[in-house]
Amino acid sequence: MSESTNTGGPGKPGPMANLVAWIDERFPLTETYKYHMSEYWAPKNLNIWYVFGLLSIVVLVNQLVTGIWLTMSYVPSGDGAFASVEYIMRDVEYGWLLRYLHSTGASAFFVVVYLHMFRGLMYGSYRKPRELIWLIGMAIFLVLMAEGFLGYVLPWGQMSYWGAQVIVSLVGAVPFVGPQLMEWVRGDFLMSEITLNRFFALHVVALPLMLLLLVFLHIVALHHVGSNNPDGIDIKKHKDENGKPLDAVAFHPYFTITKLPVVVAFLFLFLAVVFYVPEMGGYFLEPPNFQEANPLQTPEHIAPVWYFTPFYAMLRAATYPLLGIDAKFWGLVVMGVAVILPAALPWLDRSPVKSIRYKGAISKGMLAMFVVAFVLLGWLGTQPAGPVYEFLAQLGTAGYFAYFVLMPWYTRAEKTKPVPERIPER
Repeated sequence: MSESTNTGGPGKPGPMANLVAWIDERFPLTETYKYHMSEYWAPKNLNIWYVFGLLSIVVLVNQLVTGIWLTMSYVPSGDGAFASVEYIMRDVEYGWLLRYLHSTGASAFFVVVYLHMFRGLMYGSYRKPRELIWLIGMAIFLVLMAEGFLGYVLPWGQMSYWGAQVIVSLVGAVPFVGPQLMEWVRGDFLMSEITLNRFFALHVVALPLMLLLLVFLHIVALHHVGSNNPDGIDIKKHKDENGKPLDAVAFHPYFTITKLPVVVAFLFLFLAVVFYVPEMGGYFLEPPNFQEANPLQTPEHIAPVWYFTPFYAMLRAATYPLLGIDAKFWGLVVMGVAVILPAALPWLDRSPVKSIRYKGAISKGMLAMFVVAFVLLGWLGTQPAGPVYEFLAQLGTAGYFAYFVLMPWYTRAEKTKPVPERIPER
């Protein structure tokens, strides 16, 4: 054929062009595509650390799709929840695959989100003018934690039941109104079918809608101010005569194509876990959770799933009552502050530079200490309580908080390297 169907012959627009023009008259399709893809200028030095935002969207899609299919066979009742999960695993065609994609996807979600946040810490992605992006990201993290906790309860196995019992009982430590709050959260005097039903409703309706809205706002805010880069250089300062930043390339096709092999590699790794080690030695799915919930029999060791264990270890690190208030309440305060404290980073970091590449030795050492403390706390949260583990948890908690609390001092006091005007060629 001499002319393609898209052109409809010499000088004539084809059916596809006519369709796009028809849509553009009624909806800004081409304008949106240019703004967010083909004319969204991304720094040319983005590295592998900048792929985890995309991977989080990949995992989010997996969670939404598999979650919808799982709800078709799940029964949110005290008698039917565990049995329906067993039915999905044994009798629903490929039900086992859907369940493992969803359970492994929950862990994969936190892996990529934690790495995405770590990249923000390294390269100062929370600094001006990206404070709002960071705050929306922190809101996503909080909703994701709530979503993960509620979803963990739904199988109604031993660890689901008792893990929820422990976490919900923490609310009871709030002075004066604790018992009433605990009853309000559960919807009953004990963990019961009412609790399971409200957790199910929040997990499959309210929180996913909130998560999708926040992700949309996160992306819109990002594309409004532009992406940060490993050097922390503002690429908008140097533009050509057409207004294109000199140190940038179009997000599509350059970064979409170059990130595609990374996404494929991630999916290979993800599916390898799903098919060969979906329980990951008990870290993704604990053995007690393959037993039906029994309110009369406590598991030998109650611990949350791995992505909550750093904060659980901080909760247990508070062992001394203060001001006449029980230590459990102070543990709840420590855990809550630890979760929301990173939101203050845009105002804690006083360094004249953004990227860790140009910060001083103190910032690099403090970031390394923070990572070690977080990993240590994550491991301690999986271990039974004991004096040695308690002491290590207190050290890890001190290291975690020191990174943030001391940041205004060490970022201002240390000597930094000069930042180049333009992105250097490497």
